[in-house]
Amino acid sequence: MNIHDRIPADLLRSELAADGTRPLVTFYDDATGERVELSVATLANWVAKTANLLQDELAAQRGDRAALLLPAHWQTAVWLLACSATGVVADLGGDPGDADLVVSGPDGLEAARACAGERVALSLRPLGARFPEPPEGFTDYAVAVPGQPDTFAAYDPPGPDDAALVVEGATLTGADVLERARADAAARGLGPGCRLMSLVGYDSWAGVSAGLFAPLAVGASVVLCPGARGLAAADLAARRESERVTHFAD
Repeated sequence: MNIHDRIPADLLRSELAADGTRPLVTFYDDATGERVELSVATLANWVAKTANLLQDELAAQRGDRAALLLPAHWQTAVWLLACSATGVVADLGGDPGDADLVVSGPDGLEAARACAGERVALSLRPLGARFPEPPEGFTDYAVAVPGQPDTFAAYDPPGPDDAALVVEGATLTGADVLERARADAAARGLGPGCRLMSLVGYDSWAGVSAGLFAPLAVGASVVLCPGARGLAAADLAARRESERVTHFAD
């Protein structure tokens, strides 16, 4: 944690400066058997590329609102931090008809067509693969993002008092997100080196805090397992042991 962090994207920059090699986000898809582990540096690279896509190709500006029709997923974490870096307001589960742009997984594509602005589709397939058939009217994220630059600089940098996140109908500034994340981390007893396993979705502050912001705010890491509620108790316990989990959120 850096006392000079002002917005959520700053948290990632501080962690990158401290130790880019350590694991930050580990994601399990229990429907496909996928396990993905992203170091701080790898996540930061995805965030930079996505922020460049937002700013340069999608022409998103500070204050624009992006409806994120996405589940708890490592790519959703990327989009949340990329939105923060550009000053785009990430509206989790927001109405695409009222948004400047929409980012959707496969399950939200029909609803996403209500957006009159740019539409981005994520296949959410293993390894971030592209759609077998690109959805008509959408930019396929897996096609568009690899060629983006690996470093990012905002043309109009957001500040701590700018709106950053809409969750459960509440609009939070960048400063609000950091304050809440740090408070949640303290309440959970999280600190540097801790490893939190979260089974909670990203449709609430509790879920997005446990699944990203609280661990990131204090130098901890997260194991995202949104589909693990159906696992046998012994299997879940074995995963907790293998992932060296120190804290748990369900």
